[in-house]
Amino acid sequence: MKKLILVSALLFSSTLQYPVKATAQTKPPATTKQPVQPVKKTPVPKKEASRPVFVPPKPPTGLSTVSGRRSGMGSRNDCPVVETPLTALVPFQERVATSKQTNTSTSVDVWGLTTSERPMFWFYFPYTNMSAEFVLQDSEENEIYKNQNIALTAKSGVIGISIPSTVAPLQVGKTYRWFFKISCNQQQITSVPIHVEGDIQRVNLNPILEQQLEEATDPQQKIAIYAANGIWFDALTMLGQLRLANSNDASLAADWQSLLQSIKLENIAVFPLIN
Repeated sequence: MKKLILVSALLFSSTLQYPVKATAQTKPPATTKQPVQPVKKTPVPKKEASRPVFVPPKPPTGLSTVSGRRSGMGSRNDCPVVETPLTALVPFQERVATSKQTNTSTSVDVWGLTTSERPMFWFYFPYTNMSAEFVLQDSEENEIYKNQNIALTAKSGVIGISIPSTVAPLQVGKTYRWFFKISCNQQQITSVPIHVEGDIQRVNLNPILEQQLEEATDPQQKIAIYAANGIWFDALTMLGQLRLANSNDASLAADWQSLLQSIKLENIAVFPLIN
């Protein structure tokens, strides 16, 4: 009888302890995490094409020893006084020479590179209803091209002078001298015209630059590439022709301002282009 009571007591005690152990071993349900909301990325604005900036190249061999002239300063031969003088849209560099007597003199190299067989030359003229003359010579002063009857319109501005297809193409590696002259008093045969002058040299594109130009799909990209590689006349002509065809394009106007500012002619950028 005592054994029966003892077994019953043990069974009853184990029944009371089991739920406690089971409860202690059961883990609480895991907390359900809220789904993370995807972060919306702010779209990165497309970078605008860089404005063209001219980077001067190393001066080529064969530049004229005669000082160039980018501005036709002064008033002579009855030319009216103007605030902004006749100006060639070409880069310039000062050249300082020292003689044996330690005297120094400063001349100006007015020059630019081109890849074109017959490049276009650009000038700002402040006078109206007059005629001008353009001359192109080789390094031996032989006349390659001459136009004495360039009619200036009733409105001042920037003009481009092209070389006709009848003129022999410029040769690669050779330097040519150009002149642009205006005579305000054409009745005087001996009058000295207001003029500007400088050099131009034709070069070939290197393979890397040629590939960059081929891959550029936008004309404004090509202009910036030409300018960054020191090929002035190609950059200016391409941009000038685009502006003549799209006179109200603000982006082209900004490019024009940037390109001329890079050669310190930002004052010319405000004047209209004359077709």
